[in-house]
Amino acid sequence: MHPFSKNLQDRIDSLKKKMNPVKLGRVEFDSPLILAPLASITSIPFRLLMQDLGAGGCVSELVSCHGINYQNEKTLKMLEIDPRERHTGLQIFGECKKEIASASEIAQGYGPAFIDINVGCPVKKVVTKGAGARLLLDIKKLTPIIRETKKRITVPLTLKIRTGWCANDIVAEDIVKMAQNEGIEFVAIHGRTRAQKYNGLANWPLINDIAGKYEIPIIGNGDLHSSVFVKKELKKTNCKALMLGRGPLRFPFIFLESMTEEPVDFFPSDHMEIIKRLHGYMCDYFDHPKFIEIQLKKHILWMSAGYPGAKAFRRLLFELRGHEQVVNYACKYLDEIGDIQKNINLQEPFLSGGEG
Repeated sequence: MHPFSKNLQDRIDSLKKKMNPVKLGRVEFDSPLILAPLASITSIPFRLLMQDLGAGGCVSELVSCHGINYQNEKTLKMLEIDPRERHTGLQIFGECKKEIASASEIAQGYGPAFIDINVGCPVKKVVTKGAGARLLLDIKKLTPIIRETKKRITVPLTLKIRTGWCANDIVAEDIVKMAQNEGIEFVAIHGRTRAQKYNGLANWPLINDIAGKYEIPIIGNGDLHSSVFVKKELKKTNCKALMLGRGPLRFPFIFLESMTEEPVDFFPSDHMEIIKRLHGYMCDYFDHPKFIEIQLKKHILWMSAGYPGAKAFRRLLFELRGHEQVVNYACKYLDEIGDIQKNINLQEPFLSGGEG
């Protein structure tokens, strides 16, 4: 693990002292700000980095119940949880109650804080098989899945859902009511329908209305792309916690920045340090150099957004070969631009996909 400089570590530690633990049913988190599941992103290296930077807990990328049950080596690796992680849940998707229950029992053996069933992924290849957001269309099918899974596991069971299939079929409240009756620990609601995918705005009035009506804890999710939005929602929400998905990719310090009303400055030199740490985590966890290179390029691309000359930097970044060269080039760029704040239009859409 690449050590942070004393200056950066002191700022991180100071802000972490402002974290207030929360308990949602039987699940504990170090703060009410949790890293959402993101396909091909929230594997161990990124989860470790985000917990270093103040995430109160994390959820894995969505994992196929069929891959788990077939003992697929690549799928089982996605279930691994590093001993340094705290409050990490494993998210599973599927369409068959017996398959999901069996996979959840296997996943439980990897030591998650909770098992989460995905009822929100809008991706076509998931939906056409009857999984993810497709379950929004049939609560009568979802209920037996929950019951069968609860029989097979002892760790807490949770749900992540969307508001509904489309604007004319909003079912979030019906699912929350059912989840409360079935003993689900909490429900995370992404405030968009399946039809919206990642377009338009999240329906926060609906999320907060539901959160204010039921005893089951609700986690709100959607459009929390910067600490400005997170702090604004924290002040008024009925939710017990918030789940951040795409925001941390551009603003990796978002969890820390959201913990205080005081101005907090993080600069390119700070991003340089976390890129080095992320690189170290990837080298520890991933076996293939080419995969490390590809993953690093994605994260550096997102982190560099809003800095001067970022477009030209990214163009050259993708021409490089070798993860060591990628890190060196990124650090050189960040070092040369000096101490400057990002300039990003927060109203523009960002990364239209990936969240589970």
